[in-house]
Amino acid sequence: MAPTSSIRAANDHKDGLRAARPNGADGAQAMAEAERIDVAVADKSPLILAGLDKLLSDDRRFNLVAKLTDGEEFLEAARQQKFTIAVIGWQLPTLHARDVLRALSRQVAAPKIVVYSGTNDPAAPAETLQLGGAGFVSKRAPPERLLDVLAAVAAGDMVFPFVDIRKMRSDPLENLTLRERSLLSALGSGHTNSQLAKDFGVSINTIKFHLRNLFEKLEVRNRAQAIALFLEMKHGAYPGGGGGRSMEPAGASRGRRNRSD
Repeated sequence: MAPTSSIRAANDHKDGLRAARPNGADGAQAMAEAERIDVAVADKSPLILAGLDKLLSDDRRFNLVAKLTDGEEFLEAARQQKFTIAVIGWQLPTLHARDVLRALSRQVAAPKIVVYSGTNDPAAPAETLQLGGAGFVSKRAPPERLLDVLAAVAAGDMVFPFVDIRKMRSDPLENLTLRERSLLSALGSGHTNSQLAKDFGVSINTIKFHLRNLFEKLEVRNRAQAIALFLEMKHGAYPGGGGGRSMEPAGASRGRRNRSD
């Protein structure tokens, strides 16, 4: 016969397991809430944000933790690691989705990104994939499609429409925003960071941020290499550089902030 102390210890262990195990509907609900996926959304349209709020709130798989309308605000929220997946628009104020994805690629344990966009740019899904995104969903698709993609991404999948990798853009100029083209042109004219900040109506830190993104897009390490590449493109000597295509966007003028990117 087992000693009394051993029987008592076994019973105490069972009682502990029962206490730790959730009971009934309340326990099931607690477990379900603990397993919900934390999601953030960022879009320039208040209407889209309201729709995503309703869509995610009605699905018990997800927990909406942040709604943002600005690319830089989204990156700041992502640095605080309050969510594991995010739905972002292709064109956000202050930062394009490309810039958001590039910035997150340098961040340890960054959230997974699903781009949700109505863009007509056929290269957008391929660019999203190339820049490290986890999924791409057209706003013309049924809303349930976005929910399915988010669930798949949370499970570790990558979900994209058909992408012809042979048509992925290789010309660095194709990825430059209007502001970055103006910035590159100003660099070629010898402007300092202080002059650039004054011309574009932003802070020096913002200029430095845009310069880092510009250097990465052009695959150069510093200002000198960027200027050298600019001069090559300006004179049509760079392969794929468009035979001397203008680096200054139409209608842009020095000293006036460009708000079209």
